[in-house]
Amino acid sequence: MTTESLALARTPHPWGVLRLRQYFSARHLGVGWQVASLALVLAVLVPLQSLLGHAMRGSGELWPHLLSYVLPQALQDSALLLLGVGVLVIALGSSLAWLVSAYDFVGRRELSWALLLPLAIPSYIIAFAYLDLWHPVGILQSSLRTLLGFDSPRDFKLPDIRSMWGCILLLGLVLYPYVYLPVRAVFSMQAGNLIEAARTLQAGPQRIFFGLALPLARPAIAVGTSLALMEALNDLGASEFLGVRTLTVSIYSTWLNRSNLPGAAQIALLMLCIVLALISIERWARRHQRYTLATRRMQPLARRRLTGWRGVLALTYCSLPITLGFVMPAGYLVGETYKRLRFSGLESSLLSELLNTLQLATATTLLAALLAFLLSFAQRMARTPLNRQILRCASLGYAIPGTVLAIGLLGPLAQFDAWINRLFELSGHAPIGLLLSGSSVALIYAYLVRFLAIANGSLEAGFSQLPTSLDDAARTLGSSPTRLAWRIHLPLCRPALLSAMLLVFVDSMKELPATLLLRPMNFETLATHLYGEAARGTYESGAIAALLIVLAGLLPIIALSRLAERRDSHGSSP
Repeated sequence: MTTESLALARTPHPWGVLRLRQYFSARHLGVGWQVASLALVLAVLVPLQSLLGHAMRGSGELWPHLLSYVLPQALQDSALLLLGVGVLVIALGSSLAWLVSAYDFVGRRELSWALLLPLAIPSYIIAFAYLDLWHPVGILQSSLRTLLGFDSPRDFKLPDIRSMWGCILLLGLVLYPYVYLPVRAVFSMQAGNLIEAARTLQAGPQRIFFGLALPLARPAIAVGTSLALMEALNDLGASEFLGVRTLTVSIYSTWLNRSNLPGAAQIALLMLCIVLALISIERWARRHQRYTLATRRMQPLARRRLTGWRGVLALTYCSLPITLGFVMPAGYLVGETYKRLRFSGLESSLLSELLNTLQLATATTLLAALLAFLLSFAQRMARTPLNRQILRCASLGYAIPGTVLAIGLLGPLAQFDAWINRLFELSGHAPIGLLLSGSSVALIYAYLVRFLAIANGSLEAGFSQLPTSLDDAARTLGSSPTRLAWRIHLPLCRPALLSAMLLVFVDSMKELPATLLLRPMNFETLATHLYGEAARGTYESGAIAALLIVLAGLLPIIALSRLAERRDSHGSSP
């Protein structure tokens, strides 16, 4: 018993008895949920331990082949892809955030939220669309030849998009919002006073942007860029469609095409090391991040009006990534869907695939929301360093690429199935076969490990906005922890909970690598259906599935834009 609890016990007033009872209740709740949190951490770390086991079972003769024929090309392509995507998302995200935050021009209000729309297009869908749009006889090059007066593709043809530069461009167009969103928040909330002071000292726009605004946003840029790079490294569909042989593509082909699981596990471990290096670099980049300015003294950034050719140039620059990253691929999908439905109607298999996708996404969303709420509530009730570290470890799954996670889950799921079958045999019953391996349960498990971090982040942010005085008042009135969570925390955190559920639902719908590797036999989702059609070159058949995924992706974009507008209006109010 601590000194604080002894002092409360000696207090003759009933308040001391009440506080002592609350202390033990919170302590008991914290220990109980620490055990539950540790179980979740083990569930996240089990695939990594299994992955290491698969890699160690590989023969030493495998590495000469990998070093000679697989890894050099995979490492080179992955490094070039990460470098190109990193430069592109930083340049686009930072400059666009600065334009809509520091300047006012025609269409700025609409563009500020429309710049998030490319986030609704999964990387494999934009590659799927541009493979047809950018074809020598596709609409883009045909229209350009007509405009320039050329008659044949032999007379004028753009470079082939099936290349490294094409992959960098398309991934950058859909991943720059990861940088745009946090950098825009920094510019909107924290740069007002300093930038106004710089303008008073006659500093030019370029000097303010490069010398003041970018250093202020460096931690946000590091966070957004690391997320974008992890998504680029995890990409499977776009890289394979565009002929870029990344580590993810090498893992997939080594496992399935060559039936070499140990080799795939060894490449996956190398890929995981790269991901951990990206996370370490991101944390190092914001190691000195401090908030030293009082919020009440901060002023919102005063936007300067752009007119004439400067306003037109700003409007054009902000509209270009929206057009290339959302309008053109979405318009293509709408057109192809219309032609497909008019020609042959809706495929009967597509309805079952939509149902499979919705069932997986719904189950994952509900479980992730429940676990994230319980973890955040336990961390609030017992604010110990151990509990905080447990919560962080439980969120590490988002850093594990889908292909790495899928390989790591094979061993534990097979061992569990073998154990269950052994129990049935000992009890005199026939074995039931594979219960978890190759089932939808395995997919839900993989989705939970991957996306629990998203729900945790939203719920943790929601709980941080609730004053602890609410907890104290409820306890004073004799409220139990369960009643406190159900009657007070849950209603107040409902916006954060709904936002988390929406993000997890959409990410689950469009997850491709883990689904391809862990799905049951004859089990298709919208993402795997689209992947199969694109691999066969029948783009019009996959347009309906792609459009459904994009429509689902618009939901969190609308929610994010509304939150951003609400934050901006709050920040601009006196």
